Amino acid sequence: MIRFDNVTKRYQTGLDALAEVSFEIRTGEVAFVTGHSGAGKSTLLKLVSLAERPTRGHVMVNDRELARVRRNGIPQHRRGIGMVFQDHRLLTDRSVFDNVALPLLIAGTPHAEVGKRVRAALDKVGLLAREKASPVALSTGEQQRVGIARAIVAKPQLIIADEPTGNLDPQLSLEIMNLFAEFGAVGTTVLIASHDLLLLKRMRRRVLVLDHGRLVDDYRPEQAA
Repeated sequence: MIRFDNVTKRYQTGLDALAEVSFEIRTGEVAFVTGHSGAGKSTLLKLVSLAERPTRGHVMVNDRELARVRRNGIPQHRRGIGMVFQDHRLLTDRSVFDNVALPLLIAGTPHAEVGKRVRAALDKVGLLAREKASPVALSTGEQQRVGIARAIVAKPQLIIADEPTGNLDPQLSLEIMNLFAEFGAVGTTVLIASHDLLLLKRMRRRVLVLDHGRLVDDYRPEQAA
């Protein structure tokens, strides 16, 4: 699903946010990216979503070379990716239902299908009863679940999440991560950036470790057992 071949991302300041990074993530795999602040975690996810482009190397997503995707093709590429952010990015002037429906409306999904998909996504994250609520009436954990529902409502093959538990307490963080793991169980590929090493250890999943832009470890629990 995701392949990086000797990827380097150098910014105009001369900083290499990523340096010669190579890895592959198979379809249906749930994997994490970790490292110190500034290690390159967010940059890596931005390359996957085409928010950034590499300086050198090749990025493949679902067998597509992203260098071949032109600017006008970026929205179509992103429709195949569910994106979850630490700060939720919910529209406070719209209901929970309307926030989750937004990707479907942008994609031109038939109205009759929108309601079914939105309610199925909200049910999956345990918030079906809150569909008419305003996001500001929800707890931080509930807001993050709305963000996840919005990410999965269009049934993407790939979900990427940037520090999705950064504002949550340990118990809520574990619940959110277990929710992501459930998506992997049904064939969705999930890549999550997180600095919470204790939480990652509890998840017992593959962990890519970045240090100053370089991939220094690719921990796989099944190999360590």
